Amino acid sequence: MDNSLPYERDLARYKIERAKEELENANLLYENERLKAANNRAYYSIYYSLTAVLCLEPVAFKKHKDTLAYFNKNYVHGGKFPPEIGRAVEKAAKIRHASDYDEFYITSKDEAARQIDTAKRLIDLVTKYVEKAAN
Repeated sequence: MDNSLPYERDLARYKIERAKEELENANLLYENERLKAANNRAYYSIYYSLTAVLCLEPVAFKKHKDTLAYFNKNYVHGGKFPPEIGRAVEKAAKIRHASDYDEFYITSKDEAARQIDTAKRLIDLVTKYVEKAAN
């Protein structure tokens, strides 16, 4: 049963659009071999997708790690999203952190492509989840 208000569903849809925009940015950066930046934008696509789901409760966190932990506990472990997406999200967060803060971190095209794939798969899953919740 959907207990969210129309505003919360609209906010969730807005967050999905932000996720799609960041996915487009990740693809552009990837195509131009800006792989660390592509990892960053793919992660933010993932993050906006997660916050879209949380908008329906509504719940929000100041720290990304809290958002990820809450999503994994309540939505992955709760059976609403597959376990492999939870693992992929955790890996994306680690890779984004390394890409942004470890000056000696070397990423590969394959790794960046996996990050982008994770973002795309999550957008698809979250879009279906939000639309199902809205009906």
